[in-house]
Formats: sequence, structure tokens, C-alpha cells
Amino acid sequence: MRDEILTSAKRIVVKIGSSLVSSKDAGLRPDRIDRLADEISMLRTDGREVLLVSSGAIVSGIKKLGLKEYPKSLPVKQAAAAVGQSRLMWAYEKSFERLGVKVAQILLTHQDLADRRRFLNARHTLAALIGFGVVPVINENDTVAVDEIRVGDNDSLAADVAHLVDADLLVILSDIDGLFTQDPRKNPSATLIPLVSEITEEIEQRAGVSTTFEGTGGMATKVRAAKKVGEYGVATLILNGQQAGLLPTVLAGGDGGSLFLPKGRRMTSRKLWIAFTLRPQGQLLLDAGAVVALAERGKSLLASGIIDVKGTFEAGDPVSCLNQDGKEFAKGLVNFSSDVIARMKGLKTVDVQQRLGPQEYDEIIHRDNLVLL
Repeated sequence: MRDEILTSAKRIVVKIGSSLVSSKDAGLRPDRIDRLADEISMLRTDGREVLLVSSGAIVSGIKKLGLKEYPKSLPVKQAAAAVGQSRLMWAYEKSFERLGVKVAQILLTHQDLADRRRFLNARHTLAALIGFGVVPVINENDTVAVDEIRVGDNDSLAADVAHLVDADLLVILSDIDGLFTQDPRKNPSATLIPLVSEITEEIEQRAGVSTTFEGTGGMATKVRAAKKVGEYGVATLILNGQQAGLLPTVLAGGDGGSLFLPKGRRMTSRKLWIAFTLRPQGQLLLDAGAVVALAERGKSLLASGIIDVKGTFEAGDPVSCLNQDGKEFAKGLVNFSSDVIARMKGLKTVDVQQRLGPQEYDEIIHRDNLVLL
């Protein structure tokens, strides 16, 4: 199964970690970028479509600005990103140009992905670039992003891009070999796990955090990304990008890295967008009957099944649906604001109409806008 997934994947999102293309002392590493460009070009020669999600802009900017340490304030981080992003893109431009390959820069924020129209525009743009044989180089728009619109880390961004372009495979290149049975830094006898069929709580707990200057994530963010795209029906390969030639070798069926298998089902793009891209703006606590209706019978959510409303949100916003234990089991787009739902909760449809007058919708969340988690 592992060989079949790796050798047959046509559209691949490759995430390149900061430690592969930059360092605290040297800034950008053109030699590393040239080598990665060579390997990406080899994949394209084999008929693969490749999109890059590349870190490294901030570290590159830190070196150029002469900063002694990683900046703590947002304005300085954004200044470093502004200086470093152009240098990073120019390095990719030069590396791929010598191979006769065109590249394009795409900068995204979470807001671009959360807005359905902008999401679809980005999707169509990337499809057009791929059609022209261009390699998109994608990064978070750190220069303008604030906490409210940040994706967070580029492992998460790469997972979002895999959904955005309907990828067959996500490859996360870093300075680690993959997932081990134990932390290899603490236990030399730890062994690499070549195939992960399911991401369990034990595996999530086993994943550590990054301690490097360059990286903002570690194995934990990579496992979360693998879990996320697994829900899309996409496999994830975590691979050591510092080993020359390993990427094309493994994708040809060779040994190396850890492959995380996807789940069997694959949602529609819209349902995936609701489930994994949108951030809930509030919560609806449901009674047992409503939980069963949604989870087991595929019904829409009506006002009669709502016990409580938490948070402030508007019509069209994403909200979490909680069972009586307070556990999130579904997410959907509401047809009414939190104020209106608070007045409707617990009422049957006929009672809603009598008290509040005729409403445009009978459902609080229509089943077409609801996703079970």
C-alpha cells in the first residue's frame, strides 16, 4: 500500500521547512535551494505536479536585518518577513530558472481560506498555474497577518493547500527522519515507523516540539497536519529533506520517512472547508434527541434541539455543535445570529413562527452546511 500511494501520487504538495533552506548564521542557503529544485524538477520529469509551501522568509530577513535573536514582537517579525520573503522568492526563481522551470509566488492568510469566494479564487489560480507548468511557491503572508487571520505554522498551511488543490499526497520535508517509536534523541534504540495506519492519541502524545532557532513547529505540528489531510483522504509523508536524493528515491518506492495513511472517506470540498478551514465563532449545546438526529439520522438542526447558545456570531458564521457532555461532534454554518437563536432555542418550528413571525429558514443549520467531526 505504501509503495502504491507514493508511486502513483500525481499532484503533490511539498512543504519545505526553514531549517532546510536557511540558518541563523548563514541566512538563506542557496546550495540547499538548488538541490531541492533539482529534486523537484526530477519529480516533474516523471509527470508529477508539484506545489511548494516554503518557510524561511523570517529567518532570511533576520540575517539581512542583522538581528541577534528571533524577534518576539509582531512588527519586527513582519519586518523580517517583508525583507526575507523577496530574498527567498528570488532564490527559488534563480534555482528553477537554470532548470527551465517557471515559478510563481502565492501569499495566503487564514482569511483568504475562510472566505469561500477567496478560497475558490485561490483554487482556480493555482489550477491555472499548474496548467501552465508553473511551480507555485506558497507561504503565509506574514507581513500583514495578525493572530486573527494567521494560519499559524506552515505545516498547517501545507495541509490547507493540499485541500485547496485536491492533492494526492502531502510531503513534509524537515530535518527529522520521520516518526519514531520513541524520541531518538533520548533513546538511541528507537526505530523509525515507515507506515502509520491511524493517528491515535498515543501517537499524538509521542510527537514532540521543535527546539530549533529556524523552526516554529516540530513533530507535533506535522502529525496534526497529517491527521488533518487524512480526513481529506490525502496521505502524508514526513521525510528528512537534508538527505540529498531521498525525496525522488522514496517517491519512486524506496525506503525512508514515515507515511501516514488517509481515512477511507473523502468529503466534498465544501464540507472539508467547513470542517477544517473555518474557525468556530460560537457554540450550540444540543439535547440528546438533536445529537441523535444529526449524528445518526442525517437531519438538519432545528431550534427545538438547542439547549444553550454560547458566543456572539452572525448568520452564515461557523459554529460548533456540542453534545450534553460539552464535546464538539459537529460543525456547521448557521442561518441566524446568536441573538436570534437565543430567542428560538427549545421552540418547535410552529412556536417560532408564532412568537417571532415568519422566518426565512426552518433550520438553524441545514444538513448541507453541517459536518460531523
